Amino acid sequence: MGQVRQSAHAFAGSALAVVVAGVVALVTHQPWLFPSLGPAVMLHVEKPHSPESSPRNTLIGHGVALLAGYGFLVACGLADDPSVLQEGVDVPRIVVAAGSLAVTALVLALLRASHPPAGATTLIVSLGLLTTPTQLLVAAGAVVLVTVVDWLYGRVSGRPMPLWAAPEQSSEGARRG
Repeated sequence: MGQVRQSAHAFAGSALAVVVAGVVALVTHQPWLFPSLGPAVMLHVEKPHSPESSPRNTLIGHGVALLAGYGFLVACGLADDPSVLQEGVDVPRIVVAAGSLAVTALVLALLRASHPPAGATTLIVSLGLLTTPTQLLVAAGAVVLVTVVDWLYGRVSGRPMPLWAAPEQSSEGARRG
């Protein structure tokens, strides 16, 4: 696929996924759009065969991130506090942010489910931007929605994502690039 065609594919696929999530947000008045969807969508449309882009890694990654972010919020007693945008950063918030990101990275490494945008998701939660159980469920739903949209777009456009997981590269193949 040529550079212009790849660029047009990334443009159309990214726009489509965000428009679909945006329309759902508009209709439901819920946060179906949040910052870490952007990098996830870009991975899906730019690198559909990469393990990090697979539905498996995307869904596991954001699921772990949401749980880690919320778990640390609750454990540190910050679940009902205003976000860092309202209160600023303090030591407890740094503990929550660092802890949730570290746990997300650890669990995803152990599960071999790397998905870098999940790091943003856990920070969105741990910094207090999405904190209620409803918001977390909507965020999880948004991840599923854009993953399905991107999967369908890839099938229609001839650059399909795997159904679930990308084939693992051998260590020899990974070294050769």
